[in-house]
Amino acid sequence: MKLQNNGPVGSKKKDPVQFATNETMDKKAFDFHAKISEHEGDIMSVATKHVITIPPTTKIIDAIKIMTERKFRHIPITNAGTNKIEGIITSFDIIDFLGGDKNQLIENKYKGNLLAAINANISSIMQPHVVSIHSTGNIKEAFELMLKHNIGSLPVVDSAGHVCGICTEKDFLTFASGLPTNMSVAGHMSKNVEKASADMKIGDAAKVMVKNNFRRLPVVKKGIIIGIVNASAIMNFFGNGEVFENLVTGNFHEAMDVPISSLVSKDVVWTTSDIDLGEASSLMLKNGVGSLPVIDNEELCGIITERDILRAIAE
Repeated sequence: MKLQNNGPVGSKKKDPVQFATNETMDKKAFDFHAKISEHEGDIMSVATKHVITIPPTTKIIDAIKIMTERKFRHIPITNAGTNKIEGIITSFDIIDFLGGDKNQLIENKYKGNLLAAINANISSIMQPHVVSIHSTGNIKEAFELMLKHNIGSLPVVDSAGHVCGICTEKDFLTFASGLPTNMSVAGHMSKNVEKASADMKIGDAAKVMVKNNFRRLPVVKKGIIIGIVNASAIMNFFGNGEVFENLVTGNFHEAMDVPISSLVSKDVVWTTSDIDLGEASSLMLKNGVGSLPVIDNEELCGIITERDILRAIAE
């Protein structure tokens, strides 16, 4: 396993990218709301514009392919005629389709026939009630909406209800990136980490993720972390066509019986519990990840996510 942190686990070598919390505690306390105020203006100043949307009649597999190819975790669903927002689909909805309540669509309506199920309309598994913000809304309002509703993305709509942008947790993480927050990872990480064994089946991992409302799981072998599997990795298993290499009868369970170890990202970007949340933000943004396993003394002791950091700095 390769651990990307400029040094082996437990190394005494100083990483120039990360600095310990005790080196930043004497600095002026970080005020996230003040930082946002520095960028006052409408939400369009931070939102991604020219948003790709899909109609509700899009097939589930086609939506998955688009998300895989473009590395999206969310796509707004809009009416093909009016272009008004009607729903949203996320990578977690796809996992729910594979291992949660939405899996009943496969089991009951399509009797376990995966090929038939993934050709159903995306409207059958999308979230129809979408939290959005008007294009004249401000950054602070958008941030508070995302925290209040525990969502990872927020579509931006104009007065006609047309999608004109989208903002995500990552957009807000940039406000804290590299700045001393005077808060350590240790105080805000999840400590009781749910893990997946290397031989756990993809279907079982999807069930664990949905049951616990997790987007990712550390994968361990003989007590050692060998990688991370997240909702996007499982979704990509379908989007890039790998799943069909394992199909003989077309049955859903046949496709999901593949070991989760085949999907793990083995280049693990990790951190230690003593670094500042601002530096953890930098590591996430630099490496394009939404979470960091926390490793102290060669042991996995927690996991910190984008949302954990945003909740902490909003307090």
